[in-house]
Amino acid sequence: MKLLLHCCCAPCSAGCLPVLRRQGLETTLYWYNPNIHLYTEYKSRRDSLTAFAADEKVELALEDKYGLRDFLSSVPSEAGSCRVQRCAHCYRLRLEKTALAARENGCSAFSTTLLISPYQDHEAIVNTGREISARCNIEFFYRDFRPFYREGRRTARERGYYSQKYCGCVFSEEERYLS
Repeated sequence: MKLLLHCCCAPCSAGCLPVLRRQGLETTLYWYNPNIHLYTEYKSRRDSLTAFAADEKVELALEDKYGLRDFLSSVPSEAGSCRVQRCAHCYRLRLEKTALAARENGCSAFSTTLLISPYQDHEAIVNTGREISARCNIEFFYRDFRPFYREGRRTARERGYYSQKYCGCVFSEEERYLS
């Protein structure tokens, strides 16, 4: 199976990729994260993922456009103050783009490293992936990667990959400091 794996960062990718390789999947990493802000955060995560892909000798497809204005204008106004709505919008935005890119590039499925995080809404990600799969006519490859979260973080520390302190959006960065 040829899989396009949406990647949010190197640490999460470092936890997911070995699992997919053990399953014999031909995996291409995919960077599309217009939600990540500030620019320095976006650049640190992108560059770290690029280094990870080179170290692992795995293909990386970059949709490399810093999307502050586009992302903020796409977030429904009522979602700005509601984490559940905001995150659901963000999952949909990134997974839909991944599914379309997978289909366009001859992949048979798509997935996301977001499935590794104990801090994300796992069920919302799965439901969104399945909904997009049906609508875009491409398989959503589901694996619960959460058991490999610490392994990915450990690998990132050992190799010196950048590890972030918040999910990525400017709203979560604000919440990090307000709570």
